[in-house]
Amino acid sequence: MTATVPASVPASNGLPADPDLTAIARRTREAAQSLAILPTADRNAAIAAVAAALSAAESEILAANAIDCQQAQADGIATPLYNRLKLDAAKLSGTIAGVRDLGQLADPVGAVQIHRELDTGLILQRITCPLGVLGVIFEARPDAAIQISSLAIKSGNGVILKGGREAIHSCQAIVTAVRAGLTAAKVDPDVVQLLTTREETRSLLALDRYVDLIIPRGSNSFVRFVQDNTRIPVLGHADGICHVYVDRAADLAKAVTIAVDSKVQYPAACNAMETLLVHERSRRNFCPRWSQHWKRNR
Repeated sequence: MTATVPASVPASNGLPADPDLTAIARRTREAAQSLAILPTADRNAAIAAVAAALSAAESEILAANAIDCQQAQADGIATPLYNRLKLDAAKLSGTIAGVRDLGQLADPVGAVQIHRELDTGLILQRITCPLGVLGVIFEARPDAAIQISSLAIKSGNGVILKGGREAIHSCQAIVTAVRAGLTAAKVDPDVVQLLTTREETRSLLALDRYVDLIIPRGSNSFVRFVQDNTRIPVLGHADGICHVYVDRAADLAKAVTIAVDSKVQYPAACNAMETLLVHERSRRNFCPRWSQHWKRNR
């Protein structure tokens, strides 16, 4: 049974809990508890149904994304951010294919990571299990809503999503399709929820009775803000630079392809290469080949 949090109870960030959001989080927790005990086959079937619903809603999702892109351009959005925001049929299709591939992977729930006999008849085991409810705050990249939702379903977790404001229409269309797929698979659609305002983000950080983990994606300062304004555990990150290192023992033909692809394929991605390090003994053979490949593919 889940306890009710009165609206008058102060939040950990000093704000009162939003009663509407509290109700949403409560429903998500109840749905997550049901999802967590489903057999592997049922969760995989839900993922397949979500992929089918996303495919069926392709035109609605792309139309919603066109609205977001038009508004973002009017607001003067930076080109790299616009590239992350924009969806086209190929990008959406590839993301949906990734959802189908996820359904074919091994079940992450119930895996025995440690099995050790400490004494006669005394066995220590570490077994993977769902966390509960995740609160994921992510950038204006609508395909992330698809990826995060499907990963949550696969791992038996509920998820409350909060995307960047530039992608609000795209995320609404995507989550509508995801929830339709869950309903078709007879899984409670409340396992996936979407928030749309900055005020809801602050209120989300107060719901430590219902949300088990916050995952903020974005700048280091934003991650720090989240950590400083919640009692919920936070899976954050620090500043970083994406490196590719070519060692002296590397297969140079493969290294050239990887080094170019890591930047050229999708330079706006947050994990695109930012620094290329080459071992001094590989420099003379690697750099000319890399330069030629780069010029052909950029």
